[in-house]
Amino acid sequence: MSHPCVVTLERDSAPRVLFSGDRLVEVDLPAGSRCIYPKPTLSPLKDVDAAIRYAINHPENSEPLYAKLKPGMKVTILIDDISLPLPPMRRPDARERVLTIVLELLADYGVDDYELIVATGIHRKMRDWEIRHMVGDRIFDAYWPERLYNFDAEDCDNIVRIGQTDHGEVIEVNRRAAESDLIIYVNLNLVPLDGGHKSLMCGITNYRTLRQHHNPDTIGTCPSYMEPKTSTLHQSLWRMGRVTNKTLNVFTIETTINNRMFDESLWFLAKNEDELSLREKVLLKGLVEATKHLPQPARQAIFDKFPAPYGVTGVNAGETEAVHVKTVAKINEQYLVPIEGQSDVVVFGVPYIMPYNVHCYMNPLLVSCLTEGYFHNLHVGAPIVKKGGTMILTHPCSDKFDYEQHAAYIPFVHKILPETRDPHEIRRKYEEEWAADPAFIQMYRNGCAYHPAHAFFMWYWGENGRKHVGRTIVVGADNEYIPKLLGWETAPTMDEALYMARGGERRSLDVTYMKIPPINMADVRVGTGQGN
Repeated sequence: MSHPCVVTLERDSAPRVLFSGDRLVEVDLPAGSRCIYPKPTLSPLKDVDAAIRYAINHPENSEPLYAKLKPGMKVTILIDDISLPLPPMRRPDARERVLTIVLELLADYGVDDYELIVATGIHRKMRDWEIRHMVGDRIFDAYWPERLYNFDAEDCDNIVRIGQTDHGEVIEVNRRAAESDLIIYVNLNLVPLDGGHKSLMCGITNYRTLRQHHNPDTIGTCPSYMEPKTSTLHQSLWRMGRVTNKTLNVFTIETTINNRMFDESLWFLAKNEDELSLREKVLLKGLVEATKHLPQPARQAIFDKFPAPYGVTGVNAGETEAVHVKTVAKINEQYLVPIEGQSDVVVFGVPYIMPYNVHCYMNPLLVSCLTEGYFHNLHVGAPIVKKGGTMILTHPCSDKFDYEQHAAYIPFVHKILPETRDPHEIRRKYEEEWAADPAFIQMYRNGCAYHPAHAFFMWYWGENGRKHVGRTIVVGADNEYIPKLLGWETAPTMDEALYMARGGERRSLDVTYMKIPPINMADVRVGTGQGN
């Protein structure tokens, strides 16, 4: 029996409306194409604050948080950064709610030596107004910047080694956290990739620690980033996290949210085009025309204007791994759509936002990371597309970068990729030297730039997608140079892209279109149905 979120297009179906960066475009897919739509939005918790209090008082595989507290102890609270959720959450952010209750509890138990660190890892530092939005006015005004601040992965005096795994993976973390009597990690989990041991092992570690798993060998052998139990990336993170949690006293608090990415005024963007009301069809048509003619900053402003009205769907606290099992189950309940069989072709509309371009333009390297990395991995079981199949994307692939945030990305794309796309060669010849570049390090430490190693990690992130997919075709690119650098082909229309995917023959193709956003994940059952 087919799932209600899986629709097979008929000949008289309406055109599908896909994101192409910050534009919306209408695309006709052939009859028989399979469309995967996001699942209905889970109902939010009725009383989030009560759920938080219950979770920290009835934790998983741990004594309650209050039992861990005593006067005079040293506590460090770690908080996720701006890379999730996408887009930023309407205030109050779930992390503000958790922090408010945790800080009240610390005060009740006489704990006054505590600091709050935004666990940015080698991501860019959050701006003060972004942190204010996340933690709320009262917490920001009370603690910024002396006791609430961004982590600095290049502050060598405040990085210490705490151990090594049985695989030889060395673990270096923030000194303040390592010397604390208790670490409280406050996490907002968006997808199964996030959270668990990854929070600590990516959030307060340095380049030397991260490169042990953010590399072509580890990334290239992941069946899916969204299945922690089988992911080689997560296996490394879990080894490191277990050593860390034996050394340090860690109490994890994870929250999950529903898929209400769009404000009510834009919620029709999440729906099946064949089921829109007349009013919604008119609004959608108007938005397509507006994004076609408006200048780029105005287009992006349309979507940046409305923070996402996500609802909190779960709160779990306690020992890291026990907590994360419940977190992943709730995330899968919201996202996973069962589908039968793989396809010859998978189609993605590429939106204007991903984890590393919040409040700025998505440059070509991030387009590669999002599509070959994140989108290809939005599955459990098997990939949506068959081995050697075709991925079709809609995106302009403009040669455009944010010079403040992504300075190191520019020479990576224009100097390294013209020479080679081989991630092993790139790592061997360039990574360590570039990761220590003093100018880029200065921009990371004192500005709002991503660490120079981040550009390399973004290329590696798409490695398992590149190894699996036979060819990638971009519809609507405004140039051929950038797609060629990325190893992609271009087509002016979807019809032409599908013709190319057929190899110029009249053979039929199994085509699957996955509608994103909101976030959508496929539970692919191989051996039956389409494509098998």
